[in-house]
Amino acid sequence: MISSIELFSGAGGLALGLHQAGFEHQALLEWDKDSCDTILANILLGFGGIEKWKVSQTDVRFADYRSYGSSIQVVSGGPPCQPFSMGGKHKAHADSRDMFPEAVRAVRELHPQAFIFENVKGLIRKSFSSYFNYILLQLCHPEIVVNEDMDWTEHLSILEKYHTSGSGSGLEYNVVFRLLNAADYGVPQHRHRVVIVGFRNDIQVSWSFPEPAYSNEALKYSKYITGSYWEEHQIAQKECPSVAKQERERIIRLFEKKTSTKRWQTVRDAIKGLPDPQSQSASEYLNHEFRSGARPYAGHSGSTLDEPSKTIKAGAHGVPGGENMLVLDDGSLRYYTVRESARMQTFPDKFFFCGSWTESMRQIGNAVPVKLANIIGESVAHSLKAERTWHQKKNSRL
Repeated sequence: MISSIELFSGAGGLALGLHQAGFEHQALLEWDKDSCDTILANILLGFGGIEKWKVSQTDVRFADYRSYGSSIQVVSGGPPCQPFSMGGKHKAHADSRDMFPEAVRAVRELHPQAFIFENVKGLIRKSFSSYFNYILLQLCHPEIVVNEDMDWTEHLSILEKYHTSGSGSGLEYNVVFRLLNAADYGVPQHRHRVVIVGFRNDIQVSWSFPEPAYSNEALKYSKYITGSYWEEHQIAQKECPSVAKQERERIIRLFEKKTSTKRWQTVRDAIKGLPDPQSQSASEYLNHEFRSGARPYAGHSGSTLDEPSKTIKAGAHGVPGGENMLVLDDGSLRYYTVRESARMQTFPDKFFFCGSWTESMRQIGNAVPVKLANIIGESVAHSLKAERTWHQKKNSRL
């Protein structure tokens, strides 16, 4: 098992995916009571394998990591995204909710072998480029600490000089990042997120992000060339939006370039087997209650059944309806149920969400897709275990 601590755990999407990858969480730290209640409820309900999770409702700024000693191998988490979100106020370092400094502090004090942090696409927008570089350099050199009277740009300058000097010593990390679309990893949702992974520089690891195994080309091929998608769902084949010969040839060429990929998963794939939320059998599923009032408005038209869902969003001022609606086969609209949204985020059906529809959707919208977390976690765990095996073999020869 990989011993870990997670910051900003929310409702547990990242934690659950890493748990499935073999991570043993020594602590989950989260300030939001409703999110903590969700995780605690699942522990009490006997959700598989998480009975040992230790959830602390706390502000990470007051977290004391000394009690964990040197046992923590991985630190993970999703620092609050509002300072960088496309839908937020875009304040970055000037936003009091920017918790990246606390992520750096956790790394500095725990000395983990690796860390995994996730955030929104807006983190790498051009206007934030200097601050994003600052975040990365802090994670590379967590012991180069900012003074209280120092502006972040002054600290950035110090870090740049230190980083380029080539004379580093002490605690240092090799850090990489990539913008990922969760749909490319089998999640039935377009969700673009920046994932940052670092390995301590004394760890003998050669690592890269897992390559995407799913593609839009494969989905188009299954729908408009072979028709296998429609056969799978036992519905009449729908025509390609462009039926011109050159369009068909283009799809075939694109698919043949990525013959090893599976097709993107769609909304129809995700909700398969769930009853109509207005039927009597809907009560057999947790959090599968109908919510009325769905309507389209400018820029928000809902998700279609035969494509990955639009991004499930939490919203700074309540849940925006468009992203969390679906368009049915007859053209009508309705809101996703909490269970359907959880499926878009690849939470298991037995995972229960506490609170109202709006509160549950907020938790789900803020979560990391479980499947994406699992894929990255398995890759990191494999590298750490391989490094440990290498050291054991080396020591046995001495």
